[in-house]
Order: sequence, then structure tokens, then C-alpha cells
Amino acid sequence: MQLRIPGPTPLPDEILQTMTRQMINHRGPQFAEIIHKVTDILKAMFQTEGDVFLLTCSGTGGMEAAIVNTLSPGDKVLVVANGAFGDRFADIAEIFGAHVERLSFEWGTAVDPQEVRRALSNDAGIKAVLVTHNETSTAVTNDLAAISAVVQEYEKLLIVDAISSLGCIDLPTDKWGCDVVITGSQKGWMAPPGLAMVSVSDRAWQAQAQAKMPKYYWDFAKAKKFLEKGQTPWTPAVSTFYALDAALELLQREGLKNIFARHARIAAKAREAVKSLGLSLFADESCASNTITAVKATKGLDSKKLLKILREEYDTVLAGGQQRLDGKIFRIGHLGYVNEGDIDAVIEALKAALPQAGFSG
Repeated sequence: MQLRIPGPTPLPDEILQTMTRQMINHRGPQFAEIIHKVTDILKAMFQTEGDVFLLTCSGTGGMEAAIVNTLSPGDKVLVVANGAFGDRFADIAEIFGAHVERLSFEWGTAVDPQEVRRALSNDAGIKAVLVTHNETSTAVTNDLAAISAVVQEYEKLLIVDAISSLGCIDLPTDKWGCDVVITGSQKGWMAPPGLAMVSVSDRAWQAQAQAKMPKYYWDFAKAKKFLEKGQTPWTPAVSTFYALDAALELLQREGLKNIFARHARIAAKAREAVKSLGLSLFADESCASNTITAVKATKGLDSKKLLKILREEYDTVLAGGQQRLDGKIFRIGHLGYVNEGDIDAVIEALKAALPQAGFSG
């Protein structure tokens, strides 16, 4: 089966095999060896000298953890949103009592850093900026380097959802002054769902010391204390740790620059191939993601029928649109364990299935 959604992503056979290992004591020396090794490699992949923690949860759990560890009820935050996951970031902050200012952009377009500057210059009371690096719902990658430069200029805390970008698209955490960065094991990391990975800067720790939002499971201070002992505060997803350990070895051997280049090359191939079929991209190519391609359902195309035909007749699984984009786009995931041949297989399946789904291009 060609599983080409934005996550969970396919796993190499050797990683699948590691998950058949028996359970170990998560308070014992074997687990301590794994968590210390994985954490050290992740620091290099995050490009940070700061702390990195692994939380047993989805990426959304990591987003919630970032918020409750750095903010207090009533704190004013600027949430920069251009898709479903940017909106989710805002919703989480609101639920925990933050005063959220939403800076929204049309779905399919990139965040304008100058609008971020305008928002910050108009409200000195903003404590933190929450932004999505790679908006999975629209296949847009925001210019985080430019956004972070603006946020640093105004000396605000910067919290980044990098769930579908980190490990695939360059994100130098320390260089760009990102205070908390979140990603998830099931995206570009070639591991199953179950772990969120978060980096925490010195400035984030200063905020954490003052944060008053309720937290228990998500407490970074507990995570730090237990990591020093080679443990997690709560029972971890042990099998996912096995898988991530094996995956990180593969990624480390490939090297960050090569990983970024591979994703850029495959994304360009996917976009060109889609256009060659007469389809139109949803995001402008100037901000198109290297991990996901979103395609418009035009020229009579019934995208839901297309996805059904691909799944049932061509053993190819793509993703549909989310929320307001339901039925209007379909998405091809090309992150993690992916090569050019995988894209060729998807395009061949699309060639056959498109006419059956009403496409007249």
C-alpha cells in the first residue's frame, strides 16, 4: 500500500522490527540508555543546545504542553494562523484562559511577517507569539526565519508548531530564537504515533517559572527532573521509543542537509507531476511545503470519490481537505520514509483514477 498522507507516515521494515522487542523496565538502566541517546540526537536535529523532552502524546499534546508551561490565565498572546492547525493553537490557548489575539491569513497563503510586526507594534502587552511553521492543512510553509526576526525584535516569547516540518525542513531552533518547538513522532521521524518532542529555551524556562496555567501531566519541570535520572515522569510509549531510536540512527546517517535536500527534491517532483496531469496546486509555489502537497479539486473532480477509488482500486491512500477545505482539495504527504519512486507510484495511480472521479482536465 502507498500510504501518502501527512501522518502517520510509512515505516521502514527495520523500524517495524524493532517494535517487536519485549517491554523493559521504564525505570531501569536499559530505558535510561535509550532516552539519553534519543534526546542527544534530537538536540542535534532540533539544532539546539537547550532542553528537549519526549512526551507520550500526539503533537497536539505537545502544543498544549508548550502553552501551559509558559503562560498564565489572562496573558495576552498573538496567534498567527493560516490554517486549521494555527486555529487549533489559538483554541488551546483560549481554553486555558489566555487572552488570544488572532492574526489570520487566507488559507493557502503564507503569513506576512510585516503584519506580525504591525500587530506587535500596536500592542506592547503581548507576551508570546504562537505560530505554525508548516501548516499541514493547506501545505504552506511559513517564513519562520523572517517571523522569528520580528518576534525577537519585540522581545516576545516564540512558540512554534513544527509538527510536520521539523526533521524534514530546516529549522535552526537556537539561531532563530525559538523558545518552544514542537514536533511529533509520526511525521518526518519515521516512527509510529505516540510521542511529541519539544525543545525548551532558557527564556522559556524563565516563563515556566512564572506560568500559572494548570498542569500536571505536562509539567516540563517534572520532565527535566526525571530525564536527569534517565526516565519520564509517567509511563512512556516504550515501543515508540524503540522505533524512534532506530529511526534516528537512520536519519543521523543520512545527515540533516541530505534530509532537507531529499524532501525539497521530492516535493518539487510531486508538484511538477501534479501540474503535468492538468491539476492545480492549492498553495502558491513560493510558499509550498516540502512535506505535503495540496491539490485543488477543479474541472469536475470529486475529490472524495477520487480518494475512495485510489484506496479501493489502486491501494493508494491520500488525504482529503480539513474543515472548510473538505471536498475542495486533496493532499499528498511526502515526508519521512519517502523517495522519488513513491511519488511516481502515486502519480500513476492518479492518472488512472482521475477520469473515474469526474476530472475533465
